[in-house]
Amino acid sequence: MIVLKILPVILALLGTPLFIVIAALALLSFHGAEVDLSVVTIAMARLSDTPLLLSLPLFIFAGTLLSDSGTPGRILALSKALLGWLPGGLGVITLLISAVFTAFTGASGVTIFALGGLLFPAMIKDRYSEKFSLGLITTAGSLGLLFPPSLPLILYGVVSGARVDHLFLAGLLPGLLMLVLLAGYTIKVGQTIPAQKFVFSQIEIKKALREAIWELPLPFIIFGGIYGGFFVVGEAAAITALYVILIEVFIYRDIPIRSLPAIMAKSTALFGGIFMVLAASMASTDFLIDQQIPNKLFTLIQAHITSKYSFLLLLNIFLLIVGALLDIFSALILVVPLIIPIAEAYGINMVHLGIIFLTNLQIGYCTPPVGLNLFLASYRFDQPIFRLYRATIPFLGLLLLTLIIITYVPQLSLFLIELLN
Repeated sequence: MIVLKILPVILALLGTPLFIVIAALALLSFHGAEVDLSVVTIAMARLSDTPLLLSLPLFIFAGTLLSDSGTPGRILALSKALLGWLPGGLGVITLLISAVFTAFTGASGVTIFALGGLLFPAMIKDRYSEKFSLGLITTAGSLGLLFPPSLPLILYGVVSGARVDHLFLAGLLPGLLMLVLLAGYTIKVGQTIPAQKFVFSQIEIKKALREAIWELPLPFIIFGGIYGGFFVVGEAAAITALYVILIEVFIYRDIPIRSLPAIMAKSTALFGGIFMVLAASMASTDFLIDQQIPNKLFTLIQAHITSKYSFLLLLNIFLLIVGALLDIFSALILVVPLIIPIAEAYGINMVHLGIIFLTNLQIGYCTPPVGLNLFLASYRFDQPIFRLYRATIPFLGLLLLTLIIITYVPQLSLFLIELLN
């Protein structure tokens, strides 16, 4: 019996896939409570009835296509033509491109690997220090997780039951605040760099616009379609995937038709991993609710913390640690079901809570000692990890300031929702 109780721990230590560990935990928990184990299968099957689930593989596929195409180079050329004159212009461009790219791919690692090879040499050439360049690109790798059609936003909606169109709106102003603060710091640093001669050329802008003209409508297709009432999120994902196939395969011809099956397989494997973890987590969540674990936790917490603001402070500390230790998909699936009932009891809006969650997990990517972005950037740029720690400190400070504002000014997240009713 003791072996069964510690079986999930043994499986985790052996490197067993996360969904197997969670499923084993659910099975053993229900077995210990003498509940028929068929409830686990029922909980997993219930996931297949979630309409929003359809949008995940389609957005993943569209993001994978974009990352494997010439889109990063075209967007970089356009951004440089428009903002190259600005002090710290290339740094600001790095922030903007990374945010857009991460929003569509949903993964900071993809952004660092896909764009790092373009942006890091360009920043060094423009006389930015190596330390500043490393810190900026490492931090920028996780920007964009608050912008639609970010996969974590959709996943939070699936797990929490919050409306995804509301989450899309809620993430805009907090995400822009992050960009503005980081861009302001980048411009300040850029003013200390000996300026390279830049000729503002309408000809170059027109040329860059012509080259990227087919990719620019993507955000408008998603936003205009959903908030114009033309289609729902799942349909927006299908139209986005179809549009990306048309422009990347048939117009730009960056992706040969023969490569599509391999790209589909790669994106499907990523979705399959998320789906299996999510299905197993549904069963674990049912056990927690059945045993009234969230209610017991709330009673325990309320005995020591009566203020909503104190609870939010502790929640942020907890989520920063979680974000540094787990990837964002696993963290959302494992932690959200446990925290939501407690947060609701403190009167926290579920959409606002989602933005707090994602902001924390985004910052956790860059938080020493084990933030995922730090190790990805260390590997990508062949730099000692401790150098990445030092390089990201100023940017981390600005992100933490943004987190405080987002946490304690809920109107920042909810304003657009209330405005558009």
